[in-house]
Amino acid sequence: MRYYIWLGEKKTLYTLENEKIKITVSKQGAELHNITSKVDGTEYLWNRNKRYWGYSAPVLFPIVGKVKNGTYKVDGKEYNLPQHGLARLKEFEMIEKTDDKIIFELVDSEETLKVYPYKFSLKIAYTLVESGVVTEYIVENTDNKTIYFSIGAHPAFMCPMVAGEIIDDYYFEFNEKESCDIIPISEEGYIKRERKQYLVNNNIIPLNFDVFKGDALVFDSLKSNKISLKSVNHDKVLTMDFTGFPYMGLWTKATGAPFVCIEPWYGHADFEDFDGELKDKAGIEKLQIGQKFNSSYTVTI
Repeated sequence: MRYYIWLGEKKTLYTLENEKIKITVSKQGAELHNITSKVDGTEYLWNRNKRYWGYSAPVLFPIVGKVKNGTYKVDGKEYNLPQHGLARLKEFEMIEKTDDKIIFELVDSEETLKVYPYKFSLKIAYTLVESGVVTEYIVENTDNKTIYFSIGAHPAFMCPMVAGEIIDDYYFEFNEKESCDIIPISEEGYIKRERKQYLVNNNIIPLNFDVFKGDALVFDSLKSNKISLKSVNHDKVLTMDFTGFPYMGLWTKATGAPFVCIEPWYGHADFEDFDGELKDKAGIEKLQIGQKFNSSYTVTI
């Protein structure tokens, strides 16, 4: 493993590679910056062009999506967090590295306690496996009370993958036939109570920008544990194994952007009518004193 300094953004990027794949990761947000095939040079992860979206794979913690008006309550006291929380905005410490694995850690601080009143350790580990990368989340309760949180992934993948194509050439494919609803999102970015039938004994979602005119497609009842991004024009495939994640979001900008996001979550944005405590939020995770939470997803190219 090696690392280098990317002076353009003043960020340290760490590199892991084997014969088939190369990844780079930043200490800023412990965020993946590249997933590159060493077989043919194809770049699969979005390039962070701020014209469209200035992230590539942010970690969502301790909330996924939005809390109502940017505010939430713990023990009757109000706190403020931006959309998707604080982790993507913080610099992590690189605490371990080997030839095929690197681990970053973020711990609570005086600054984080002002916006999230719990003591914690959040570790993000990246491990190379053949032609893929495993992203692992480890949350530890280091407080003297129960802590509550959500966590999720927001990786954006190049779509199209090949020059000359358009998004209409692509489709998502689940590994099981699905008959399931989606959970609509309000114009303000909150989850609605209603549900909308989406797939009926089908595992294919043909892509175009109109698919996302109502914002992300949010699923909470999938049988599948894998989803693939494919083109009708060639055999390049990106597959995500999201085993264990209860929610899945699929998103791109309805106005047009050359990427699509595949987002496995533990938790989701507030319901549009929710005004309760964080501990009562739908989809929230909790950890008793000293307990650890562990989850992972795998992207294969």
